[in-house]
Amino acid sequence: MSCGGLFPVQFEDLLRDALREDLGAAGDLTSEAILPAGALATARVVARAPGVVAGLGIATRAFSLLDPALEVKLEVEDGARVEADRALAEVSGSARAILAAERTVLNLLGRLCGIATATAAYVAAVAGTAATIVCTRKTTPGLRALEKYAVRCGGGANHRFGLDDAVLIKDNHLAVAGSVRAAVESARRRVGHLVKIQVEVDDWIQLEEALATGVEAILLDNFEPAQLAEAVRRVGGRATTEASGGITLANVRAVAETGVDRISIGALTHSSPALDVALDVLPLPASQPR
Repeated sequence: MSCGGLFPVQFEDLLRDALREDLGAAGDLTSEAILPAGALATARVVARAPGVVAGLGIATRAFSLLDPALEVKLEVEDGARVEADRALAEVSGSARAILAAERTVLNLLGRLCGIATATAAYVAAVAGTAATIVCTRKTTPGLRALEKYAVRCGGGANHRFGLDDAVLIKDNHLAVAGSVRAAVESARRRVGHLVKIQVEVDDWIQLEEALATGVEAILLDNFEPAQLAEAVRRVGGRATTEASGGITLANVRAVAETGVDRISIGALTHSSPALDVALDVLPLPASQPR
């Protein structure tokens, strides 16, 4: 599975902030009180449950940010499906540094792997249909680029990243603008010719009005499967169709079989459970003093 890539500038500040938050003003009191300054260790990052890996290189970067001398070896690639108890990475070097970075690494890695795992379940549920599973802007503040990356690792695709890369006219915009046509015409006067416009519709009147304006995409909000199928028929390929609202693993297949192009699911990034990952320090070799 190809997840695409992220540049370090997109996540290293986040890791530094997380490390500073955990270390506070006094550092790791427990490790510094117990472990000699020169103590060495080797530890493995392990998946305790089956899932899809995402953000392994990103999260484990926290080790080397805290101590550049730590050696990190990745055992799997992002996008890989792993079984329980699979070693994902190994880190060697200062025992104090490994344990100081542990929670930052695991918190972020578990979060991203959980999103990728949930996304993969939805993608599998719609296999064989033309529908693509996409995420939304319902992301954790500060983690959007990483969480959307995790969706890609799970086989999904990304909706817009922010307010600045597409126009999405929703119900609250329409409440102020007065009509779909008025909103679309205002948007077209304002944005460049390369910016797509999508309109969220709640009923057949709004759908027909949106089609008449020639928008590029239509979001069908909380339509039942039978209504979605009829909407797809009416659109007839003139715009990209997207289903949203109330989508679960139990009904996503029925939604996909209506012929919609995209199915957006906010739960992928706002409520996917974290994958259980852990750090296991390996026993010291007999030759190393304890």
